[in-house]
Amino acid sequence: MKTGLKTATFAAALAATFGTAYGVGQAVDPVVQDRPQTHEARHPSGEREHGGAHAAVAAGGLQISEDGYTLDLETPAVTAGQRAELRFTVRDADGRPVTEYRREHDKELHLIVASRDLVTYRHLHPVRAADGTWSTRTDLPRAGGYRVFADFTPDRRGAENLTLGADLAASGPYTPQDLPRPAATAHVDGYDVELTGTLRPGRAGELRLTVSRDGRPVTDLQPYLGAYGHLVALRAGDLAYLHVHPEGAPGDGSTEPGPHVTFTATAPSGGSYRLFLDFKHDGVVRTAAFTVEAGGTAAEQPRPSTSAGHGDTPEHSDDHGH
Repeated sequence: MKTGLKTATFAAALAATFGTAYGVGQAVDPVVQDRPQTHEARHPSGEREHGGAHAAVAAGGLQISEDGYTLDLETPAVTAGQRAELRFTVRDADGRPVTEYRREHDKELHLIVASRDLVTYRHLHPVRAADGTWSTRTDLPRAGGYRVFADFTPDRRGAENLTLGADLAASGPYTPQDLPRPAATAHVDGYDVELTGTLRPGRAGELRLTVSRDGRPVTDLQPYLGAYGHLVALRAGDLAYLHVHPEGAPGDGSTEPGPHVTFTATAPSGGSYRLFLDFKHDGVVRTAAFTVEAGGTAAEQPRPSTSAGHGDTPEHSDDHGH
């Protein structure tokens, strides 16, 4: 894809973005789900998601409705570079707003917004009103297509963890960008994060991320969402969503607060993936991003990376002012 600036209108930007995403999405293997996933299949370690070898087998976010629940996203008029309010409701099979959720990883619901080219990434924690409407403000720095993911578990008997996805677009001059190349190290706000390990299609693989600053290991990471790191993986093309968590947990007597954060993850298919690691240090949550190929290690193709988001500052909507 050429990266020259296109002074396209809003409609043209939409056509270029979703047309490209559709074409790429057809080239990768789909995630086949013949029947609803059990909680054990989605989270093999059950209630001990932060302990032991946690492997996320199934990918989510490809559907707006699943298991009787639907993501009802109010489509706002979003202009690139300007803050906008995102509002949405999760509805049950009868169309009623869901108002009761299980708290998982310190939150009732996690909202991820990613651009179709996987360059821009936002991890947000919206606020829920009494009527079940969720809302949060964010900015989308560049024009084009985005995917919104709602990761949650309804607090109802038999309900499973779900990730539902919906499309969003930002208007403005559209500049398509290539997927960043694989690199073993990401740089964000003076921190270096090194990735080692293998993401394998259909098989569990270990991913280790090592955080350092000014050449020194960071050994006092702070808990964030109940762990020392939070990892989201998105498959290039269709943006299939993998939400995994590290081995161990703060306060378990064996997990050190850095410099290493280790995950066990399984890719649903071969192909390119973008990994986003959230970590907290000195009271600030930062995001380091990597591109990896399922079946190979990032270290096998070392290339210098520039920043966590190649020009975009990761944003968080939580109690820490991000």
